[in-house]
Amino acid sequence: MEKIIINTQNAPSAIGPYSQGVKVGNLVFTSGQIPIDPKTGELVTGDIEKAAEQVMQNLKAILEEAGTKFENVIKTTVLLSDINDFGKVNEIYGKYFVSEQPARSCFQVGKLPKDALLEIEVIAIVE
Repeated sequence: MEKIIINTQNAPSAIGPYSQGVKVGNLVFTSGQIPIDPKTGELVTGDIEKAAEQVMQNLKAILEEAGTKFENVIKTTVLLSDINDFGKVNEIYGKYFVSEQPARSCFQVGKLPKDALLEIEVIAIVE
């Protein structure tokens, strides 16, 4: 099976030796996205709702570049710097997963890259 690297200018460039996403067969695996604005390269800080919105927009751009969409996401992993933000993040997350929600794991972690408030990665089907 061929491995295809996914790269778009509409999501932040990788800040290390990894790809924004990888497509294998009919699956795409995204790297975890933190709330970096791809236009400015700046991290969204201080407001968990704005940070969550940026992360979801970054994921949307990667999914679109891979030829898929949120409706085809089958698994997500959400990492939070503070589990008390779960409700606010869930509200933003729910705007993108309206029906046939994917399986999900959510964890509070000690620290995220660039001291981000959250990071989300997804696995999706490419039709």
